[in-house]
Amino acid sequence: MDNQNPTDILTDLDRVRVVKINDEKLTDAEFRRLQLVELSLLKELDRVCRKHKIRYTVFCGTLLGAVRHKGYIPWDDDADIAMLREDYEKFKKVAHEINSDIGFFQDHSTDPAYLWGYGKLRRTGTYHMRTGQEHIKCKNGVYIDIFPLDDIPQSLAGQLFQNIDCYICRKILWSKVGKRTEKGLKKAWFSLISHIPTDSVYKHLKRWERKSSAKQCNRVRCLTFPPFGTLYVKNPIRKRYGMPKKWFVRLKNYKFEDTVLIGTRDYDGILTYTYGDYMTPPPPEKRVPKVSFSRIEY
Repeated sequence: MDNQNPTDILTDLDRVRVVKINDEKLTDAEFRRLQLVELSLLKELDRVCRKHKIRYTVFCGTLLGAVRHKGYIPWDDDADIAMLREDYEKFKKVAHEINSDIGFFQDHSTDPAYLWGYGKLRRTGTYHMRTGQEHIKCKNGVYIDIFPLDDIPQSLAGQLFQNIDCYICRKILWSKVGKRTEKGLKKAWFSLISHIPTDSVYKHLKRWERKSSAKQCNRVRCLTFPPFGTLYVKNPIRKRYGMPKKWFVRLKNYKFEDTVLIGTRDYDGILTYTYGDYMTPPPPEKRVPKVSFSRIEY
């Protein structure tokens, strides 16, 4: 869709104005529009959470953007939210209050074809197909991620066991994609484990979820995502498999673009844990979007 009015593309979010395929480069205005579409989802999530006193924090690059840029990192093309398990379950119960003209909540309980162990809030009337996932028949749309955080075992041995167990579960869920995108032995392996029923994986993960308790001062992680303490910075082994629960309990407001969102009070602790020297931007060649798509419409 060429010859867009530059004002409309940044203000009229209710109609599809951008259609791209196969990671086709977005113009600056198109990229900014994508951020604003996701911002509309962040605002609606914030509205519902404040109404029901549900705790959440902007997370990962979204928290970094709030601290360093007072909004989006200029080259960031996604948005992340984290909640403790008890808050995530509360949010699921009231997710029907999300304005349906704006978006809808999705996880495996609301969409059985959805494969991941964390939720998404998707923008109504949009389309976003990740590369390699064209055969996955779940509902679609531009989205923000919502990560539920569960308690980890107290002992290092228990943490290592849990991490291996969750890794296996994650790969079984991913196998529906991996059997199409990988090659050689990996393709054969993913093809084999893709026959394991998805529901059995979620049933197995429930055992870990039930161990979470708001009354325990523990460390937490997203079960179906690599531990955040291992992704960018190699933290000490006794800390890398979970984050202090207090980071997700002690909260404050942050200016984010033209609104106010909620985040952890200890932004320095969590951002150092995740990124190290978080106030120094990466070199220009690494300031690139992360999310790949075969088709996107918004």
